[in-house]
Amino acid sequence: MKRKFLVALIFILASCKDAKKPETIPKLSESKSNDIADIDRQYPGKKILEDECYICHSPKVSQEHMIGPPMAAIKLHYIDSNTTKEQFAEALLHWINDPEQAGKIPGAHKRFGSMPYMPKPDTMIRQVADYLYDNDVERPEWFDKNFEARYIKGNGQGMGMGLFKEWTAPDSEATYAKTGLEYAKATQGALGKNLVKAIQQNGTVGAIRFCNDKAIKLTDSMSVMHNAIIKRVTDKPRNPNNLANAEELGYINAFKELVSAEVVVEPIVKNENGEVYFYYPITTNTMCLQCHGKPNDQIPPAVIAALKSLYPNDKAIGYDVNEVRGMWSIVFEDADE
Repeated sequence: MKRKFLVALIFILASCKDAKKPETIPKLSESKSNDIADIDRQYPGKKILEDECYICHSPKVSQEHMIGPPMAAIKLHYIDSNTTKEQFAEALLHWINDPEQAGKIPGAHKRFGSMPYMPKPDTMIRQVADYLYDNDVERPEWFDKNFEARYIKGNGQGMGMGLFKEWTAPDSEATYAKTGLEYAKATQGALGKNLVKAIQQNGTVGAIRFCNDKAIKLTDSMSVMHNAIIKRVTDKPRNPNNLANAEELGYINAFKELVSAEVVVEPIVKNENGEVYFYYPITTNTMCLQCHGKPNDQIPPAVIAALKSLYPNDKAIGYDVNEVRGMWSIVFEDADE
């Protein structure tokens, strides 16, 4: 029997476990100027933040598609009333130059893994720190509600431990849904970080070459790591190996209807002959449109040329944000069998 389960993914954004919990959400520092052009002139780090950092930490990305914590979360964990601008800049420098360390958000490090090492001049990082310290940053629309639910009400676990709410349902089916989601998130994180690194090094065209050569291999390696079959399937494939089968196409169409109706989307889990089948949609965000958006609008000519060269039968274009581009299809053994 097919059953659906709600996946509640909630960021736990907590301060140090010994710190006193505030009665209201901490307000980020105010901008020195309300004039955007004036801020752009005064803070060159703003453009660096938007062009470089928001690839992974964008406030426009939904919770399920984050591949790193939002900048608002980073600022809340790195800056308090006693932190000077110089102290913040030094902490940011230390973290970026040694991304293997957990820094002040070990929960995010545990969930997303270490940030790819991307060497940047210290002056550039200090400019970003300067802007972040002096100015408010945009928060994702889900941020305040989840922060309040987990932090102000005393449910935080300190220092951002456990970025996602734990499942509390005791039944095995909820455990299957949680396990499937963990496999999907781990694989998405591995793909996302490598994709970002390719973009940083060689632009969007380099990212296309990475996907062409490495994406399925990396997904297969995650399958081996988790002793599962992990696939990304779609009704509009770029790589024909990602084409969904008849049953998967039915689930994709169902997810499209749910997303279009703007209702909460739950994973589909079923258990057959000792194997668990997990399905969950993959939806588009702004970053996706660089390669999957509308040609000559979101997709520039050089990228179109690369796509035609590597994927002559490409169907994975023409998307807008928050559309179902495909689905996670994961199979793993029932541990109770």
